[in-house]
Parts: sequence; C-alpha cells; structure tokens
Amino acid sequence: MQVTSEAHRTSAGLSTIDATSCYPLGLLRVKLGVFRQAKMAGVALMMTAAAALPALAQAPAAHDMSHTTAAPGDLKWSAPAAYGAGAQIAVIKGDPTKEGMYVVRLKVPAGFKIGAHMHPNDENVTVLSGSINIGTGDKLDQSKGVALKAGGYSHVAKNMTHYAWFTEETVLQLHGMGPQGITYVNAADDPRKK
Repeated sequence: MQVTSEAHRTSAGLSTIDATSCYPLGLLRVKLGVFRQAKMAGVALMMTAAAALPALAQAPAAHDMSHTTAAPGDLKWSAPAAYGAGAQIAVIKGDPTKEGMYVVRLKVPAGFKIGAHMHPNDENVTVLSGSINIGTGDKLDQSKGVALKAGGYSHVAKNMTHYAWFTEETVLQLHGMGPQGITYVNAADDPRKK
C-alpha cells in the first residue's frame, strides 16, 4: 500500500517530496535497513584500516634512503659491450644488472646507431645534451622516429621494439627498475656477437 502525503502535491506539480511519498512503507523500511547495513560495513572497514596504519607506519622502508650526488667530472665511463664501439656508459646509482632502481648515463658520438631492440623493463630516457632520434619498430628506419633535443624525455615500455640514431655527440640519462638488459631483434645488430 502506497502512503501518500499532500506535501508533495501543489498546483505546479511536485515541489517537495517526503520519503513516504516515494516508496511503499515496507520498501522504505527495507531500503533504510540496507543503507544502515552498508553504513555499518563501511564503518567496520574504516576501523580495520585505521587499526592497520600503525603497523604500516612502523614497517621498514623498502627503498634506499641514501642521498646521491654525481658531478660530471667524477663519473667513471666505460665501454658497454651491448652498445658497440664509441658508446660509453657511467653508472650513477644502483646496478642495472640487478633488481632495484638504477640510473646510468650513456654517451655516444655523432653518427652512432642502435639497431632495433627491446628491454625486459620500462626504459626512461632523458636527453642531457645533444639529441636523439628514436623510433619504434623491428628495423632501424631513419625516415621515421622523433627527434628529441636536450631536455627531451622518452618512455619506452618493456618489450617494445625501438631503435635510435644520433646526428651529434649526445649524453642521455637512462633510469628504471632493474634488472636491465637488451635484446636485439636482428642478431646481426648485436655488437656482442661480432
């Protein structure tokens, strides 16, 4: 049985509605009961979460809390076998061959090319000086790609094939979560196999 109220009827139509005019009285009680149960469940969930906060706050940090600085003149450059003759790499932080955050710098001469390859992790590239031309695909194609100058940034998702070429001496900063690796699409492009 519908309970009605004169409060919701005016000459202009509905102006105000009280709860009993919208629902049969029994349905209203059921809806309010469900609402109260949901409200209580929400309160219980918040109380459980609040109880867990002190334990989370006391958990040891899973990341490195050290402070690292790197002056350009202090970097130790070496020749990475995976990038071929002319490339130099300097590890700034971490170890790219192990799990965890790493930061490295890659310096390449003008005319340097890196054939189509992929990494087992996301790669973040920031151009510090010079410029990079970077493209995606299974074969280096200098008619495609994007040129990024100093200050430019590129993110390459893990296992995405990409390539690069350089028209001037360039220094890149690469960072991500290791272990880092490189797999060339065409084995003939891999300097480690020459």
